[in-house]
Amino acid sequence: MGDARMAMPSQNDADRTDGSSIDCASGQEPSFAAQLRKTLNTIPAYTWYALPSGVLTFVNERYADYLGLDKDDPLRLGVEVDVPWDTHIQMVHPDDHEATLKVGEACNRTGTAGQAAFRIRNSEGKYRWFLSRLEPLRASDGTLLYWIGINLDIEELKRAEEQRKTAEEKIREQEMELRHIVDLAPQLIAVFGPHLERHYANRMSLDYFGLTLDEWRDTHPGAIGHPDDAKQCRSNWDRALASASAFEIEVRLRRNDGVYRWYLMRCNPVRDDQGEVLRWYAACTDIEDRKQAEERLQRENAALREELNQASMFEEIVGSSEPLRKVLSQVSKVAPTDSTVLILGQTGTGKELIARAIHKRSRRAGRSFIAVNCGAIPTSLIASELFGHEKGAFTGATQRRLGRFEAANGGTIFLDEVGDLPPDIQIALLRVLQEREIERIGSDKPISVDVRVLAATHRDLDKLVSEGKFRQDLLYRLNVVPITMPSLRERAPDIPVLVEYFIARFGRKMGKKFHTIEKKTQKILQEYVWPGNVRELQNVIERAVTLSDSDRFAVDEAWLKRESSEVPHASLALNGVLLAHEKEVIEAALAQSRGRISGPAGAATKLGVPDSTLETKIQRLGIDKYRFKSKVG
Repeated sequence: MGDARMAMPSQNDADRTDGSSIDCASGQEPSFAAQLRKTLNTIPAYTWYALPSGVLTFVNERYADYLGLDKDDPLRLGVEVDVPWDTHIQMVHPDDHEATLKVGEACNRTGTAGQAAFRIRNSEGKYRWFLSRLEPLRASDGTLLYWIGINLDIEELKRAEEQRKTAEEKIREQEMELRHIVDLAPQLIAVFGPHLERHYANRMSLDYFGLTLDEWRDTHPGAIGHPDDAKQCRSNWDRALASASAFEIEVRLRRNDGVYRWYLMRCNPVRDDQGEVLRWYAACTDIEDRKQAEERLQRENAALREELNQASMFEEIVGSSEPLRKVLSQVSKVAPTDSTVLILGQTGTGKELIARAIHKRSRRAGRSFIAVNCGAIPTSLIASELFGHEKGAFTGATQRRLGRFEAANGGTIFLDEVGDLPPDIQIALLRVLQEREIERIGSDKPISVDVRVLAATHRDLDKLVSEGKFRQDLLYRLNVVPITMPSLRERAPDIPVLVEYFIARFGRKMGKKFHTIEKKTQKILQEYVWPGNVRELQNVIERAVTLSDSDRFAVDEAWLKRESSEVPHASLALNGVLLAHEKEVIEAALAQSRGRISGPAGAATKLGVPDSTLETKIQRLGIDKYRFKSKVG
């Protein structure tokens, strides 16, 4: 094997395995050695033997030819010569000396077999890899006679091994490079085994979940996904595993701060040449903004459907009376601005219609118009309805919900019956008007909103302020541009036009056509006070169209008498007075009350009319009620 340092028993120990002895004096080669050489020459391998002392004594012809030994070389002939051990080690590649000698020393020390792989130089000075096996040949009494060696050419195997190592190293480098690229990808990426064993998650995923790779591998899927998505996600995975097919699903994943965000998860299998799944690759793309936009659009569509399903008061503004023209003139001036508008007027006069007209003529016309009836929402729910809430903010809040202000972002919100807002909501609304920020219930993070606020009420806000039921500072913020809707009685010239409009509208809806209007009906409709204003007129016309069985339109006078009896006599009397000299009467009452509208000593009480009615008259007639506050009656 090339290691001549093995301290073996002397050759003079002549007990051979075949029982023969060696005659050292005669110098005759024992028949055993000759037979051994002959045997080794016939073996189709590189073979050799050495003396117990470790001196290489013989190499077979195949080995000798490989080494390029002369025909009369002692090693080829098996003639013992006193050759230093380091002469033979030189045939071994210098880089393999240490390992080769170490194996030889172990065999020498223990007297047992051993093997080593090393490179041996051939006749051309080139090295090839060999696997050398060293076996001891002993006499019957156990005495070591020879070391027998067999060298197997493993050059091709070594080359293949080196190529494999090189390929594996290249693969590892490519994997590392790929992982660096994947870590920088703006997606959550994970690699699973064929049965969903967790192998790898990129850096962005681990940062998002706040986990190490080992922690992620040990985490149950339900701990990072939303519970409401678990069933659908499991079902998709089960189908994919059964069919080995790709799929995608929208899921919510929990961030390290406990917040869920929407992701589009795409899962693809990687197969081997036989079609068996080796890996599953999952890539999750953040779609939170898109989902919020979809949710906002759904809310806007729902609000629109709700509005379309409700019987709207007008399809368009109908009338040409002077009071209505003044209102429309105000609308055309204020609409292009972003000013907050407070729309005043009795119930049924069409305040929401004016709000919609302002929105449609504004730069926000292309965005949403969200109407909220503040008086129709329970007090316990109005904060959530307006400002939204976070998951878990209160019992039953299983999901985050956007409020009406967020739904109206970029557009217009109309707060009808704003006078009915409770005090705590008034404070929150004041902040919205001042800071343009809201806070969802259960959160302390302000959210900026770009919303134009239009408000309306039939109540006397000044009176509510004096009674401590409405904030003075909120009134100032809302009442930037006041618009007062006239009552139907004040725009009496519009009644015939409205009657014809509603007859045509409901006639088309019910498949009826009317050719004439009964003269008596025209008279009672014109003379009636209409305490319910346009909404009441609309309801009366719809009832008459529904019940009519001819092409002549008529209204049962009993309907109006019953409704008119509900109007206070004082109000009817005042209406008659105001038709002649209402401005003088109102100014006189204001002078007596020192400009005060409400209360026992207020002008409304003196005139016997509701506070809101008097406020409407004052604004319509252009009376400055504040100039009476400094006068002493």
